[in-house]
Amino acid sequence: MADANIRIPAEARDRLAAIAAAEHLSLRAYLAHLAETLLTPDERAERAEQARAALKTWNGYDPDPAHTEQLDVELDRRLARAATR
Repeated sequence: MADANIRIPAEARDRLAAIAAAEHLSLRAYLAHLAETLLTPDERAERAEQARAALKTWNGYDPDPAHTEQLDVELDRRLARAATR
């Protein structure tokens, strides 16, 4: 496997290295683990579509785009409120 160099601020590198060390991983192993476990935007969209299809099959729930937008706004509002606590 070929290695790549990535330039980031030293503070970010040090923080990531500390997080990796706390999990008994090298920074290289920690970043590789992140790359394997985080989803790309396309993967997240695919999973969301699969979840919508499963909900529709299971209980008929099938929100239209306007309802989905309302739910997103409400979720954002609740997350912002929780973050200020």
